[in-house]
Amino acid sequence: MNLLSCVVVVLVSLLGARAQLNLRVPSCDSLEAEEVAQVALDYLNHQHSHFYKYALNRIEHIKVVSQPNGDETYVMELDLLETDCPVMDPTPVVNCTVRPKMLTAVEGDCDVVVKKAGGALSVTAFKCKTEESREDLCIGCPMLLPLNHTSALALVQASLATFNLRNENLTFTVVEVGRMTSQLVSGGSTYVAEYIIGESNCTADACVDLPEGMRMYGFCSARGSPVIHEVDCHMYNPQVLEAPVNGTGSVAPSPPVVHAKTSGASPNLGLGHHKLTAMHNPEQSGFLSAESVESAEVVPVAPAADPNAPAADAAPGDAAMGGGSSASAEVLLKLKKREIFANVPTAMPLVPICPGRIRFF
Repeated sequence: MNLLSCVVVVLVSLLGARAQLNLRVPSCDSLEAEEVAQVALDYLNHQHSHFYKYALNRIEHIKVVSQPNGDETYVMELDLLETDCPVMDPTPVVNCTVRPKMLTAVEGDCDVVVKKAGGALSVTAFKCKTEESREDLCIGCPMLLPLNHTSALALVQASLATFNLRNENLTFTVVEVGRMTSQLVSGGSTYVAEYIIGESNCTADACVDLPEGMRMYGFCSARGSPVIHEVDCHMYNPQVLEAPVNGTGSVAPSPPVVHAKTSGASPNLGLGHHKLTAMHNPEQSGFLSAESVESAEVVPVAPAADPNAPAADAAPGDAAMGGGSSASAEVLLKLKKREIFANVPTAMPLVPICPGRIRFF
């Protein structure tokens, strides 16, 4: 039995060492991590078709699993922050302004799986959660309102009517409301609303949206009250929308789709922000779980010894030291010690390599 124990210990050590060779953990601030994070960010912004783009704030974690065929799979955790650029805006994300905390920043926490095959990077799965940051809010600062706030929506409709009066030959309707805030001033509450408009053909009875590719869109910001207000709209030509750019300034592979909310209730009603797309193939990737990403480990481990294995093969000397049960316990003790040795990384960093640097706050 002692000889068998030694053989098992050697096999466990070899399998554990081989498993470690399949995993590496680069620095979160390395050029490699930055490149993969940028690909993931562009993909997430493309999938997020409702209102604002997101910027990368921090790379929290990264690990790389190598395959026998040379392909690699990156599993990353990214911290994102909402910008003031709508998704239809061709401005690169690096040139967009991140909303400060005092205006109720919106944060995104995403786990992303990126595959590298033949030198090309592609996102295979992700899961995200989005939440409002209530830190650093001050008394008298603008307060974020739910997207179905009655008084703020009245400002949206009134300001749109004002804008339409300026354009005699064009008529626009509200496509989607992105953000609304209120601030208490001496004369009462002042509202600020940001929303997307689209060109439509309107009669006395109803409005019909122009076909995609011909329809002009705009991003409007209104301030004041339904009675007294200011409104400014930045218009986007349909040709510009057909070729949006990504965070690096190059042309993205395909344009984001603007989802018009002409009927039915928005899934974000009652919230003060638009959520990131929640997930895409988290379970099918084999690296993420729809329930818990933190517990999803991708490193292969050596098979554990069976604690219920029969002790009939115990040597007489072992039985003399306490019987078959104690002999079995001795084998388990040795295996436990060897498993710890096998899972120790070959190179321990002297300084933390993750999480990475904070870009904004």
